[in-house]
Amino acid sequence: MKCTISILSPFCNWILLILVLSIISLFNSIAILLIGIFNLAIKLFKEILGITNICLPFTVIFILFFIFIDYKDFVSKVLIINGPNLNLIGEREQSQYGSKDYKFLEDICKKKSAELNLNLEIKQSNIEGEIVNIIQGAREEFNGIIINAGGYSHTSVAIRDALDVFKGKIIELHISNIYKREEFRHKSLISGVVTGIICGLGTNGYILAINSMHEMLDENK
Repeated sequence: MKCTISILSPFCNWILLILVLSIISLFNSIAILLIGIFNLAIKLFKEILGITNICLPFTVIFILFFIFIDYKDFVSKVLIINGPNLNLIGEREQSQYGSKDYKFLEDICKKKSAELNLNLEIKQSNIEGEIVNIIQGAREEFNGIIINAGGYSHTSVAIRDALDVFKGKIIELHISNIYKREEFRHKSLISGVVTGIICGLGTNGYILAINSMHEMLDENK
């Protein structure tokens, strides 16, 4: 019995040693595998991050482009054109045009447009050719025009023809009632090419014109 134990003891020691070494080797292999997986994950992350850094500007541009397109479709652009001498309202013929100056007129128009979420621009010129150029330039940019052509309403075939080319909505506007004034003012050459006419309601006519333009453009969306 003693002899058997003494013979088996070295053999058991070897088995135990081999088992311990196998366990150590297994843990080492597992550690190497985990390190490999970790390094691979880091590499993939860096590659993805690199792709993201490259694509991010294009993605942002793409998103902004569609936001811009939606914005253009959602927000209508309206142009107010004021003709000769309207920059002098508040000074000239107050019985016809009132005492409020041109700055007041611009302010109330901008305020009303902001309330209605309209993108508004206001331009004024005393020169017929400049007004024609403004109308021509509005063809691709604006959805509607509100025009007070002043004295040119009764004389300008060129402004009438320019308005006739514009495909959007057009409102003709007069601060005074042209039909209660001199006979030569009773005839407007541009009335035949506009969508509607507002006259005789003072500067408040601009507010009514903006409201009407908003409703017409809103119906077409």
